[in-house]
Amino acid sequence: MLLLRRVQPAGVILFARNIKDPEQTWRLLRECHKNVDTPLFTCVDLEGGAVDRFRDALGAAPSAGDVFATGDRKLYRRHGEIIGQNCRALGFNVDFAPVLDLAFEASRSVMGTRAVSPDPTEAIAYAREFLAGLRGANVMGCGKHFPGLGEGQLDSHHELPVIDKPLKKMWAEDLLPYRTLRPQLPMVMVSHAAYPQVTRDRRPASLSKVWISDILRKRIGYKNLIVSDDLEMGGVLSAAPIGEAAIEFVRAGGDICLICHREDYILQAHEELARAAERDSKFARRVGEAARRVSTFKKKWAVAGRSARTIPSAAVIERLTRRLWEFGEQVRLEPFGRRADKRRSRA
Repeated sequence: MLLLRRVQPAGVILFARNIKDPEQTWRLLRECHKNVDTPLFTCVDLEGGAVDRFRDALGAAPSAGDVFATGDRKLYRRHGEIIGQNCRALGFNVDFAPVLDLAFEASRSVMGTRAVSPDPTEAIAYAREFLAGLRGANVMGCGKHFPGLGEGQLDSHHELPVIDKPLKKMWAEDLLPYRTLRPQLPMVMVSHAAYPQVTRDRRPASLSKVWISDILRKRIGYKNLIVSDDLEMGGVLSAAPIGEAAIEFVRAGGDICLICHREDYILQAHEELARAAERDSKFARRVGEAARRVSTFKKKWAVAGRSARTIPSAAVIERLTRRLWEFGEQVRLEPFGRRADKRRSRA
């Protein structure tokens, strides 16, 4: 908690290593709130399937790909509702989901069932309902990973994916979900992948003014918060050390730097951002702009009211766990029911 008092971050993010059970998680987040002067974004990565931080605390949620396979838009929304209700009950107000990357063959081994379809209109249909489900539970979502990892063959956690695709094609495919869902996305997360046909270099999108300011802000017209993917990932550290990465992300137009593991990296990035702002008046204005955007967003979206104020009771936890299990069973059985209906209709 000393780190929180010193840095006064915009938010915190928890992972499975921090989440032992619902009561412990809620108490941990309440303690975080007490050590920061402004309302916190309390964040988690919870997509379902392979990316599920509540698996041990509440049970496993189905993946986006499995829910999408049902073809039932009511279940797309229910997916967001259930995940949102679980997040809120444990004290979270931000879920870094849904994935908007397209499920192209090139990224299948990396993305798996995190991406739902190679067709952007189908990805939009799932994401729109999922976001509405989160919103109904009073939880904010985040579209990721801008501008798109659908053609990426490497895992940006470890290496820098280089996606050799022209902007015209990306505009029609990978960027269509961001263009269409722009008003419904409280946050957009920027990836650590390079797009040399667009930027004429191998700079990660997360450090690129072309992608963040010129395309996302100006051309697409996105107005809400821009968050980096974890700046400790190999895909960005291959291009810049942690302090420089944080500075370049903010300089490019980003608002919130995500640093998820090492305390020394958090302190280093915080100190280097402050020093850069002291030396460079133009960068100081950019930092001020980002800080004001975060503050305005928190007021507009009433962040202080988006965290559960009471500890989840045993009855609440039992109800959440049961709903999650029932939803998983419905998703698992739905595709079989659909195939049976088709066979009957042909008979």
